[in-house]
This record gives sequence, structure tokens and C-alpha cells, in this order.
Amino acid sequence: MDAAGNQEPASPGELAALLASTGYLADDGLAMAGFLALRLRRPLFLEGDAGVGKTAFAQAMAQATGARFVRLQCYEGLDATQALYDWDFPRQILHLRATEGNEADLYDRRFLIARPLLQALEHSPSVLLVDEVDRADDEFEAFLLEVLADAAVTIPELGQIKAETPPLTILTSNRTREVHDALKRRCLYHWVEHPSVEREVSILRTRLPGVTERLAAQVATAAKRMRDLDLIKPPGVAESLDWAAALDTLGVADLTTETATATLGAVLKYREDIERVREVL
Repeated sequence: MDAAGNQEPASPGELAALLASTGYLADDGLAMAGFLALRLRRPLFLEGDAGVGKTAFAQAMAQATGARFVRLQCYEGLDATQALYDWDFPRQILHLRATEGNEADLYDRRFLIARPLLQALEHSPSVLLVDEVDRADDEFEAFLLEVLADAAVTIPELGQIKAETPPLTILTSNRTREVHDALKRRCLYHWVEHPSVEREVSILRTRLPGVTERLAAQVATAAKRMRDLDLIKPPGVAESLDWAAALDTLGVADLTTETATATLGAVLKYREDIERVREVL
């Protein structure tokens, strides 16, 4: 049991079972990485192709451990005011007017707007997802180092704010660029593979109970074959789920060449990829 009274899994297998209860089927390697991150209180850096379930893993970890889920979506130009905190200037101005210019407590915590990083540090227990960190700038990576190393941030007007219990921090990357070694050194690392056909069938059946075993197997097999082609964006599990849901909505019981061709827009997102797959079909 952790400091907040939540029951922590006693083994990677127990964590995998907890994740399965939320609908997330983790393989042995990912369950081990998640278990070690929990026990060692270390950030976990997940890399892998888009759609393999990295973001969903962080959401499932929060649900399985009873922690608050906080997500920071990264993008080019992200800075501290969007990721960490900002001052509530309208309230500060009202305060100045009410106190006739008294600035003594102008930079008080009550005037601070907590963004995702600060929210995760101040709320325990929490799972902090720093999603697609490879999309952020180098400067933001450097800014993250204090959060990852010390579970703390420094606000010039207030000083350092440190988490009583460090959040479980999960960083994801689709590897659109290489993340700096300084950030990786502070994390445990795991490469998230596409699931085997058998595991993907289980995922489809778990998330979409109305899909038959036969159709799930056909979708998983077709998705696996697409991933072996030289596509711009091979389908991930997320796309397999979309495809199976579309076929189920259409009442398709058996995946034929005709139904596959007609519904490729649910699983492929580039015209060139659709044309390539149609040639193979």
C-alpha cells in the first residue's frame, strides 16, 4: 500500500491483471516496465509507433491504481505558462484595487493557475502523462529535467514546489525526432511493439464485445499484413479498433476483399497507403 493508502500491485503479473480489468491488455514487457516505474518511483519513457497504445497505457495505469490522471499534450512552442503555471492577472488587478495598491501578497499561491505539471505535483497520487514529448522543443525538454529528477518545480516568486509523493510520470514519443540523452537518463525505458495477432484479437474482443472472434481475427491479420508493407502510416491498434467498429456497424460478419476495400478509410489515413493496399488486395 502506498503513502496515500492505495493498494499497489505486488508483482508485474498483478499489475497486468489490474490493467486487464480496465480493458487494457499489456504484454509481459510493458507490465514489467510499469511495475518497476511504480516501485522505484521513476519516470517511464515509452517509445513506439503511433497507435500502439502508449497513451492508453498511462490512462489505464491511473485507473488501475486509483490515481488522478493528468495529461500534458506536447507541441512545438509549448512553454512553462502552458505546461506549469500562469498568474491570474485579472484577479491580481482586482486585489490591488481592493487593497488600494497593497502589493505585499500579490504573488500569493491563490493567484496562481496550475497547469498540468503543477497539478500533478500538488495532487497525490497522480499519473502524469507527458504525451508526444518528441513534438516539443529542446528548451521544453530542458525545462522538464527538474520535474523528472526532483518531482519539483521552481517558481521565481514563490520558490520551489515539491511533490509530497512523486507522480508516476509517463512520457511518450512517436520518435519523430530523437529525445536528448539527459531526459532519457532520468527515466526507465520501454519500446512498445505492435501486438501479436493473437493479442490484437483479444484487444479487439475486449474493447468491442459485439465483434465476433472470426471478424476480430480477420481484422488483426489484415492489420498485421498492412504493417509489413511500406506504408506512410501503418495502422496501429487504435486504427484496428476503428476498422472493426466500422465493420461491425455495417453488420459485416466476414471480411471480404470488397468490404475491406470499401472501408479502408477507417484504418488508413493517407491516399497513397490506401492505393498501395488496394493494389495488394
